[in-house]
Amino acid sequence: MIQPVNEALAEAADLIGRASNLALACHVGPDGDALGSMLALHHLALSQGIPSVASWSEPFGVAPHYEFLPGLDLVTKPQDFPARPELMVTFDCGSLERLGDLVPAAEAARNGHGLVVLDHHASNDRYGSTNVVDVDAAATAVVVRRLATRVGWPLSREAAICLYTGLVTDTGRFQYRNTTPEVFALAQELSEFDLPIPDMTRQLFEQHRFAYLQLVAACLARAQLDRDLKFIATWVTAEDYERFDVCLEETEGLIDLVRRAGEAEISCVLKETPAGVRVSLRAVSDTDVGAIAARFGGGGHRFAAGFVHPGTVQEVLDELRGALVAQGCGA
Repeated sequence: MIQPVNEALAEAADLIGRASNLALACHVGPDGDALGSMLALHHLALSQGIPSVASWSEPFGVAPHYEFLPGLDLVTKPQDFPARPELMVTFDCGSLERLGDLVPAAEAARNGHGLVVLDHHASNDRYGSTNVVDVDAAATAVVVRRLATRVGWPLSREAAICLYTGLVTDTGRFQYRNTTPEVFALAQELSEFDLPIPDMTRQLFEQHRFAYLQLVAACLARAQLDRDLKFIATWVTAEDYERFDVCLEETEGLIDLVRRAGEAEISCVLKETPAGVRVSLRAVSDTDVGAIAARFGGGGHRFAAGFVHPGTVQEVLDELRGALVAQGCGA
């Protein structure tokens, strides 16, 4: 039985408020919401004199557009993460497996004092001992803000910058359907901390290396539009990374360019990685791409989801098209 969100939030606040130290972790390949949410609570805990470590699995790096986040100089390498945390908190992570190298620490925490899961993905499989999963929240940053209120920890400017990053990235600069009155209320509260919003917006969404722009041109040139399925897709190969000297993390925003095609209701970017083909899905219709991603062992939201699947780009793309047909897309 799934515990009501408010009950789980109160339980998490009690555990965190009584903890003598915290171990914080987000999912592998962290995005703005994962990093922002984790670093925000990291700042708040440290400001209260509570020892805290924050980390994520290898590859241990962030995309260039997140390098401004305060607190990145305070994170802990995954190999130095405590093996048996007193209390562990995970952020924006829908399953235990997405913690990668930190799975053993999470299992030890769950079997010991506690594993608190903070998330907003409908596909979250409630792997914690306390699961604060609010599928109506626009971002995990929203959940973290509520948690801080419950614990009684006042915000700091550093935490506000981190939370705003999570909020603005997961709402697509307040353009996605998850942009609610609560989102604007939180944005107003955070903006009162004199945030460098123009500079943050530039770095998060608009500033890229010329090499990345060249990669984008190549990817858009090879994009395929299936008018019957109302589906557009492109891909990034291992050769592309080498040719343009671009890393995987830099390509996070490519899906936002592909989804602009007016003829398509579903957009997709496939990326070759050592672990398999990483697939990002977006929808501007009522098609539930979260359900489609779940067919491949992934997850996410109704309008934004993803998964990693073995095979070549073409093989995964063919399987994905088959799933779209089975879902009734384009009918």
